[in-house]
Amino acid sequence: MSSNAAAAAGPPASQCAAAGRLAGDVFIFPLRVYYEDTDAAGIIYYANYLKFIERARTEMMRAAGIDHSGMRDADGVLFIVRRCTLDYRRPARLDDWLEIHTRIVALKRASLEAEQIVLRDGETLVHAELRLACIKESGAPARFPPDLRSALEAMLPSSRQAETGS
Repeated sequence: MSSNAAAAAGPPASQCAAAGRLAGDVFIFPLRVYYEDTDAAGIIYYANYLKFIERARTEMMRAAGIDHSGMRDADGVLFIVRRCTLDYRRPARLDDWLEIHTRIVALKRASLEAEQIVLRDGETLVHAELRLACIKESGAPARFPPDLRSALEAMLPSSRQAETGS
């Protein structure tokens, strides 16, 4: 099988579980803390949480059938982080097993709001609120293409689907 055919076939089933799972309107992404993630004090270096939540959002999008490269190639649009607020409550340490819970809380014409929570054994370590914007490759704002909008609406809690702007 060629490498292109293998890539098109997707990851083996054993890798799918590691990429996260959907539980209602929340996408849960598991993550282990490695030595490279920590600072001199032995806790996660604060900026690494941004990497972790980015991975979780990307895997949530993939689970919903949204491929960032395909979105750019087919529709000429990209996501950017417009705003990000993090509240660091407790540190994570080397070898901790974390879960990142991601959910879309609002969907506008060209942006969405998301909430991401980093947990260890059910305890909130970091709480993040984000606004992602849809832009053209030129950097100009862009409305979500219809197929992308439909995929995003499907991730909203059913009570919020009626609130989305068109």
